[in-house]
Amino acid sequence: MPNPEGTPIWYELLTADHDPSKQFYDHVIGWTIGGKPDGDIDYRMIQTADGSMVGGVMQLTPEMTANGAKPIWLFYLGVDDVDASFARVKANGGGELMAPFDIPGAGRAAFVTDPQGVPFYIMRGASEENSTAYDRTGMGKCNWNELISSDQAGANAFYADTFGWTYPDKMPMGEMGDYIFVQAGEQTIGATMQQPPGDPTGPGWRFYFRTPDIEATASKVTEAGGTMVRDIMEVPGGDRVLLAKDPQGVVFGAVGPGNQ
Repeated sequence: MPNPEGTPIWYELLTADHDPSKQFYDHVIGWTIGGKPDGDIDYRMIQTADGSMVGGVMQLTPEMTANGAKPIWLFYLGVDDVDASFARVKANGGGELMAPFDIPGAGRAAFVTDPQGVPFYIMRGASEENSTAYDRTGMGKCNWNELISSDQAGANAFYADTFGWTYPDKMPMGEMGDYIFVQAGEQTIGATMQQPPGDPTGPGWRFYFRTPDIEATASKVTEAGGTMVRDIMEVPGGDRVLLAKDPQGVVFGAVGPGNQ
C-alpha cells in the first residue's frame, strides 16, 4: 500500500441492519454491496460498477451498540506505521477508541478521534497496490472528503502535525469563514470548514460519492426512504453535489456532473 501518508484508502459504513443499507445504497449510488462472508464477522464489501472496491459495510453488534456505537460513515487514512501514527494521534490531542490491531490478510489499523472527537481509522494495508477508494473523478468512488469541525483551526493543526497535511488554498465563504482545501502528498483530497450555527448534521467527516446523474440521485434518495439535507448545488469545477441522510439517519454526500 504505497499511497502517500494521510491519504484516504478505505470507506466504511457502520449500519444497524445490512439488508436495508444494501438496498438503499445499491439503488442510490449504483454500488453492489456483497453478501455475508463466511466466518463470525459480518463485513460486506462495496463494489463499484467497474468491479473495483470503495469500502465495506459492518453491521453493529449488540455489544458495539451498548458501548455507544451508532450508524456512521468513516474513513481509513493510510499511514506508513500504525503504531507510530497512533502515538502521534494521542500526543497531538486525539483520542483512542481501539488501540492498534491486526486484520488478518488486510493489514494493521487503529480506531481514533481527532481532538474535537471526530472518529476515523488509521491503517497500513497489507497489499502492495495503491488504494483507489478515493478517486477525484472515479464513478462510485469517494470524490471528496469534507470535515465539518467545531474547531477548524485546531483540527487543521492536528491533521497537519499528525499526517503531514498541508492547506495550500482556501475559498472565503463570508460569515461562514473559509473553506480550506486539504492536500495529502501531492493530491487534494477535500476541505475543512467551521461548523456553522444551526448546522443540522453536527460535526464530522462527510464523504461525497460520484454518481452519473445528480438529479436522478436526488430522486432516488427519497424513493429509497432517505431524506435530503441540502439541495443540489454547483461547486467550483463544474460538478454539482447534494447532502442527504440514509434511512438510518447517516449523513452522506453525492456528486455528479453539472449541466452541460
